[in-house]
Amino acid sequence: MAFTEVCFPTDIAYGSSGGPEYSTDIVITHGGYEQRNINWAQARAKYNVAHGIKTQAQLDILIAFFRARKGRANGFRFKDWSDYKATGQTIGTGNGANKVFQLIKTYESGSVYETRIINKPVSGSVSVYKNSVLQSESAYSLDTSNGVITFIAAPANNVVITADFEFDVPVRFDTDRLSAILDSYGVTSWNDIPLVEIKI
Repeated sequence: MAFTEVCFPTDIAYGSSGGPEYSTDIVITHGGYEQRNINWAQARAKYNVAHGIKTQAQLDILIAFFRARKGRANGFRFKDWSDYKATGQTIGTGNGANKVFQLIKTYESGSVYETRIINKPVSGSVSVYKNSVLQSESAYSLDTSNGVITFIAAPANNVVITADFEFDVPVRFDTDRLSAILDSYGVTSWNDIPLVEIKI
């Protein structure tokens, strides 16, 4: 699957709508009871960026960006302004041998936890800690294309690894066509420019 490590224009993303979505089949019995079947263990985000376009300059940038991605063909990064960072996120515990840790974000509601793998951290935004002590960038390497942190020396047994970071969502356009509405001379609007999260 083609993916380019370029970010959708963040000023247009700021005016977008959308968020996480699940897939659930619901069967209603004759007595009015429901049987709910969960199809996805993890959410998949969807967005509509049409309402983020406020100026002609933004419109020109969007059209060029859409053409460069060839519609649905190529994935790219998207900043979800409603959920784009984590602070003090535990990503693992040392055992004296493991050097590799994946960035994650954990969502907690009561006793329920959902762990999201972070594949697209923002370069320059990541800070890594061992037992709350900030680590020098020379102590590890970060692959911003997959969110993997590799320590030069394996963290000792029971050392808690945490991280602060910002991240993007890997997405693609969910249309091969940009359909504009000419409201009046020189005024153009868009009803729907959908993006959908892709699994990397």
